[in-house]
Amino acid sequence: MRVALGADHAGFDLKESLKAWLLEHGYEVQDVGTHSTESVDYPDYAVQVGEAVASGKAERGLLICGTGVGMAIAANKIPGVRAAFCPDLFTARMSREHNDANILTLGARIMGRALALEILSLWLAANFAGGRHTARLEKIRAIEQRRTE
Repeated sequence: MRVALGADHAGFDLKESLKAWLLEHGYEVQDVGTHSTESVDYPDYAVQVGEAVASGKAERGLLICGTGVGMAIAANKIPGVRAAFCPDLFTARMSREHNDANILTLGARIMGRALALEILSLWLAANFAGGRHTARLEKIRAIEQRRTE
């Protein structure tokens, strides 16, 4: 599985740590940056990861900023992106099973590496449940379609 990965300056260290874990576990990683702790604007990285996922160049995406919220807001502006801010394991699992989230956002200033790694691992392993949730995703796609016409 190819995972597109991006972070701002606040998320840089956590991104690097999770990137190493992804590579160790056989994931293909597309790291769009940032590549230092120098101040940058998170929407620049959210759009790159969002476009990679929406275009199919990556199956999943991971975005990290200080809280995870800004990245989710920015990434969700891209049609086809379902970015979910997941500060806990239950939310991570449900975002995949019920919402078929294709981008995970995390907050480096609100969680440590161990929790972030546990959330990422669970999120990557979880699958969309389908069923009644499929109709709901179709409604989301219809909303996107109306907004992009």
